[in-house]
Amino acid sequence: MGSMKRKRPDEPEKSFFRSKFEWVRGPMLGSGGFGSVYLATVKKSKLGCEGFPTVMAVKTFSKSSELATESSYLTLFRDCPFIIGSYGTNLTIGDDGYLKCNVFLEYADGGTIGDLIEKSGGSGLCESDVSKYTKAILKGLEYIHERGYVHCDLKPDNILLVRSDSGFVPKIGDFGLAKMAMQKLSRQGTSMYFSPETVTHKIQEQPSDIWAVGCIVLGMLTGRQPWEAKGGADLRPLIASKLPNVPGWLSEDAKDFLRKCLLRDPFKRSTVAELLTHSFVTKPDRVGEVEPVKEVASVSSPEQGDYGSFIPLGSWSSEEAVDFGPIPPVAVLNPRPVIPSTACQGASNFAVMGAA
Repeated sequence: MGSMKRKRPDEPEKSFFRSKFEWVRGPMLGSGGFGSVYLATVKKSKLGCEGFPTVMAVKTFSKSSELATESSYLTLFRDCPFIIGSYGTNLTIGDDGYLKCNVFLEYADGGTIGDLIEKSGGSGLCESDVSKYTKAILKGLEYIHERGYVHCDLKPDNILLVRSDSGFVPKIGDFGLAKMAMQKLSRQGTSMYFSPETVTHKIQEQPSDIWAVGCIVLGMLTGRQPWEAKGGADLRPLIASKLPNVPGWLSEDAKDFLRKCLLRDPFKRSTVAELLTHSFVTKPDRVGEVEPVKEVASVSSPEQGDYGSFIPLGSWSSEEAVDFGPIPPVAVLNPRPVIPSTACQGASNFAVMGAA
């Protein structure tokens, strides 16, 4: 794109095309391979757009194609309360004088699951809390899978905690690497959460998302990453030949749930629908309050200044895969028929605190 007139640093972002509101860019919340995320404060909504929140997160890209990918998936999954919400897109002139593409998102003032794991200090979260978080993640993923898509980059930093009236709702975010099932694309994502078939055969399908869920749950329970990597060591040989260590001190429900996610054979892994019926997430004794370890500034008080890094960004491309051995041929990794459910219907009041 050609250079455009540079704006003053103290000048508010100027929106182009179908801008629904005037907004001011606040502090940076994070940055990564696909762009940067900032706090966005709405100054004035236009007629007919009064329902927009006053505080949002704005994810800024340098390429319109990246904006189109992210916004299209967010629009497709907009009716699920366990997927991060979006309020539209626009174009602005950035600080460097070039055109920037923006997508407006729910502001997750509870942080991410990754934040909770880190703040646990390596001791992990309470199992009953992990159960409720897991149930919400599965409901969001079920919505994605039932529509024939694969997320491809599930990890703790991509599960956001959004405030609701009764607590914090875990929501899946960052669809920069998502794709249709059976669609052939270059393998990308975060190697720590790659499945064996992704490492050995460059395959990312719905069972690969299930493997990632197992890694996320294991991290929540133990406070550690699924693989121990020293000095940036290559994880691919480990992933291709071994299974993550599941501690013996976990409950039998937790260990069985993890076993059903972390199977090397993708054909044998449970589906999301099957995992939603597992006792690990359905036992009635799993009650109590679950809150972020450290509550941060409320969406109603952005001036307090403690925002954290709450909106995940796209991952960097990984290295070329190496074949470390045979794995069952995969023509269709999820051959069992998917029966649509009502998991996300009428669930807008779900919150981690007091969740059923």
